[in-house]
Amino acid sequence: IYTHMVTDHNHYFEDGGATYHNRFNSFDFIRGQESDPWVAMVKPPVERFREMYHEAQFGGARSRQRIQGMLNESRFKADSDFPVFKCFDSALEFLDTNGHEDNWFLQVECFDPHEPFCAPESFRTEFPTNYAGPIYTWPQYRKSTADTPDEIAEIRANYGALVTFCDQQLGRLLDWLDREDLWDEISIVLTTDHGFMLGEHDWWGKNRMPFFNEIAHIPLMIHDATMPESWGTAVSALTQVTDLPSTLLDLHGVAACTDSIGRSMLPLLRCKAVSIRDIALYGIFGGAINATDGRHSYFLYDDGMEQRALYEYTLMPMHTASLFEPRELADAELYRGFSFTKGAPVLRAPALSDAKRPPLQGGAFDETTTCLYDLQDDPGQASPFRDDRIEAGFREKMIREMNRQEAPAEVFHRFGLA
Repeated sequence: IYTHMVTDHNHYFEDGGATYHNRFNSFDFIRGQESDPWVAMVKPPVERFREMYHEAQFGGARSRQRIQGMLNESRFKADSDFPVFKCFDSALEFLDTNGHEDNWFLQVECFDPHEPFCAPESFRTEFPTNYAGPIYTWPQYRKSTADTPDEIAEIRANYGALVTFCDQQLGRLLDWLDREDLWDEISIVLTTDHGFMLGEHDWWGKNRMPFFNEIAHIPLMIHDATMPESWGTAVSALTQVTDLPSTLLDLHGVAACTDSIGRSMLPLLRCKAVSIRDIALYGIFGGAINATDGRHSYFLYDDGMEQRALYEYTLMPMHTASLFEPRELADAELYRGFSFTKGAPVLRAPALSDAKRPPLQGGAFDETTTCLYDLQDDPGQASPFRDDRIEAGFREKMIREMNRQEAPAEVFHRFGLA
């Protein structure tokens, strides 16, 4: 199967993402998103930028990355200059050349709609606000109560404009399928990696706060070209991103490897199953263990999170955009406890609290209280509660899934699941 990736996701080309893009037969990297080190300027016009942009855009410790984003945006004039537009141009070029062939996989991975929420002005006019200040497209990951109602409205309007722009680009690809009449030949999976807090629960961003459904409950649409009877139907079964690889392989008639923890979703679409999992675990390194069974969500925090043992397991000691520092490897040791590494040991290094892990943007985990939410009666997750019986059921399933995925022993101890 020939594989090709089109992306403007610059994190794949940073230290921590290295080697991913080379697993494809070919790839096209579109430059200019967010803090992509694209536009080169030894002395950026920082003072001019401070007049142009809201003070929150500079992000404290992340000011260098924010300024790089401003430099990149200076190149976006016409619609066709924006990275997401270029991504779909590239995808359509691939389809024009290869769309009528067989046995290929195209991954179109667009960074947008992602902060900074920068879209052509023509799309922004559809979302008027009363805001009269400088450009505000990139909030810090913090409480939204630090902003005025007009500032909150401005961020949301910029997000709405960018979503509309992205929708137009996706429409170009769907129009191609119409023109070429290939809906019964080409299957499509549309999804994303996470959501973003736009003032819900009084938060901006992600990572720091509990993983509310605005972050964790992501869209998923699958067009199975071989099953016209499934077109336009809805499936209520619980799935998660780890099910995508097995599903994509299944679409190509290839069996998933024995180490795969995901399950193909095609039986759900083809009415051969009504469920493929009874729980989904999710979260972020060092944070809570979160779980849902579709009816409830459960956020399990460790009261002593910052004090208990936490380790990183890797054979590529890199953070997102930097190498591990020598002090992070000073107490590293080889660990042979995982079957999925096929007998190869990995480095086991203590995770330092001040290491450059997933961005909390100068803050820390907040609102770290174990609780349940009833997603049927309280879909907005406004009323947390505790229930010993429900929590015991979640903990039992958590232990089962963590054992199946070979979670290290210290994680069980950390959360009282040992």
